[in-house]
Amino acid sequence: MGPFGFLPKDKAVLGRELERRGLTLIGATHVHTFGDRASAPVLLATLRELAPLLKDLGAKHLVIMDESNWYPEGQEGVLDREGWNGLTATVREAQAVIEGEFGLKASFHPHIGTAVEFERQIDRLLEETEIDLCFDTGHHAFWGQDPLAYMEKVWGRIAYMHLKNVDAAVRQRVLDGKLSVAASYGAGVMAPLPDGAVDIQAVMRFLDAKGFDGPIVVEQDIAENAAETPLELAKRNYVYMQAIA
Repeated sequence: MGPFGFLPKDKAVLGRELERRGLTLIGATHVHTFGDRASAPVLLATLRELAPLLKDLGAKHLVIMDESNWYPEGQEGVLDREGWNGLTATVREAQAVIEGEFGLKASFHPHIGTAVEFERQIDRLLEETEIDLCFDTGHHAFWGQDPLAYMEKVWGRIAYMHLKNVDAAVRQRVLDGKLSVAASYGAGVMAPLPDGAVDIQAVMRFLDAKGFDGPIVVEQDIAENAAETPLELAKRNYVYMQAIA
């Protein structure tokens, strides 16, 4: 659905527009300032508005993730012990609303520039909460982490997949301190699926072997100097995925 409000909130209008385009709604990803414990009531109120819309339109998943823009520049994702405890408490409350009140599947999306992006942070979240993951191959590989190895490690806690790839050369500039995380997007760090460092075919073979039945969403960020239009990139990713299938 994009950010809540990007598409119509009226279920009749949204349902009609999806049907006109032959689209099925599988879920939504809601971004929130999980580092700010005081904002938890706002999150829960929003979830109680968003979740019924998803349920009415047949979706089964609601993904939540931390807001990177909330952190001061140079301190992205940095929380002290109190801040982390507030994050996990808010995650538990959100899961209770999503799953307990509305019967949807909740998952948490580790993301660059947030308090949950490195494996040690993801491990800690999984240990301290019962929420499963929306696992993103590109965000995981951004810091040189191995997505496939980590998927094997936490298998059973992955409910939702984002397929994304990373340009190894641009990533290395970030790792070397020559390019900021924010600037890396415009520089094309998130490559088209066929072009990046992540072996997407191996990821798909792994998911197939495990019998994964959750959603697999292809995402594509666009570089500032991209030679292809968003539509052309989408088509190329589609052809690539069809070949794998």
